[in-house]
Order: sequence, then structure tokens, then C-alpha cells
Amino acid sequence: MPSSSPDELSPREAWLYERGLFALERFDDRTPLIYRKPIELPGDVREWVAGWGGDSLFLTGPIGVGKTHTAWKTCRCWLEAWYAPAREWKGGPDLRTYRSTALFDALRPDGPDEIRRTLVKELQECHLLFIDDLAAAKASVWTQERLFEIFDERYINRRPVIITCDVVPGQLADVTGPRVSSRLAEMCGDSIVLLEGADRRKEVAA
Repeated sequence: MPSSSPDELSPREAWLYERGLFALERFDDRTPLIYRKPIELPGDVREWVAGWGGDSLFLTGPIGVGKTHTAWKTCRCWLEAWYAPAREWKGGPDLRTYRSTALFDALRPDGPDEIRRTLVKELQECHLLFIDDLAAAKASVWTQERLFEIFDERYINRRPVIITCDVVPGQLADVTGPRVSSRLAEMCGDSIVLLEGADRRKEVAA
């Protein structure tokens, strides 16, 4: 958000400032408590936020290095950048966040068809989609087909995704199917960021 006080801003900047504060407060309210702690983002991730291109972001690395925490912080920075006065205003952003296990469960064929179709459409069209721990669960053939619907639409329209995963996109075929894995590899391009370090959970428990 702008560093100036609202009284020093133009009417447009002040309006964006207030809208941005409200959006960030709502985002903070739904951010899991453990991921609200401030952290420093890697340089590659800060560059991705500042780039505003169509590329997606893939955060990978061993268990416990902070991929999910980094992704939540990245989403917040992306949301903050959306309201920057210098950026062309295109309405409020639609940012969706899902754990892979919850998403796969929501896409199962035994649920209400209308609700599932609505969810697929929303995830196809939202401005930013964050899926956490993509390789955490085994997807059925049915779920892989729904994932393809979501990712293919985002791929052809250059709508970004943020993915956290223990493996790189090329090794996701067993989970997402080869078509999604291939698209993710191209969507993320040079924005595949490896986070390294010790398991932070074990360090806390020690």
C-alpha cells in the first residue's frame, strides 16, 4: 500500500488506498494463524510479484522449509500490488486459495454436479489461484480431468497460479496427469523457486 497518509493522496489514490486496506484485512482474516507471522520473501518471489506478467509461480523444496508460508505471504503481496496507484484499475481481484486435499475432495464425482461445475468455472476464471501441497493426495482419473479443465483454461488465458509442492512440475504426472503437468511446466517457466533449509517444524520441536 502507499506509504503516504490518505490525506496526502489524490482522490483516486485515496480510494485505492481504502479499498486495498479493506481487501488486505479480509485476506488476513482468512489466512491461517500460523502463516500470519511476517517473513522475508526470496528475491525470485519478490520479482515475480513485481513482474505482473502471465507467468505462474511454483514453490518447491523439502518438507518443512516454509513453502506454504511463503505462498500465503506472496498472495498477500500480490493483493497489495493490485491496488498500487500506478497500476491500471480493472476492478477488485478474485483470489482463491485451496489445499490440494480439500480441492480434490470438492471435485469428486459423487458431489452435487451443479456445485462442482460452479467451482470449476470459478477456479478457471479467478485472477489468482493458489493450490497448496499439490502432490499431497492421489487424484482419481475423474479429478485429473477436472484439474485439466481448470489448468487448461488458465493456461490459454494466461491466468496465473501459485503452486506449492515437494516435487517439480515435470514429476507431477502421477498426481495431476501428464497434460496438467506439461502445462504447469510451461506456465511457471523461469518462476520455479527452490526453497532450501532444515525442517522448521522439527527445529521448533527440538
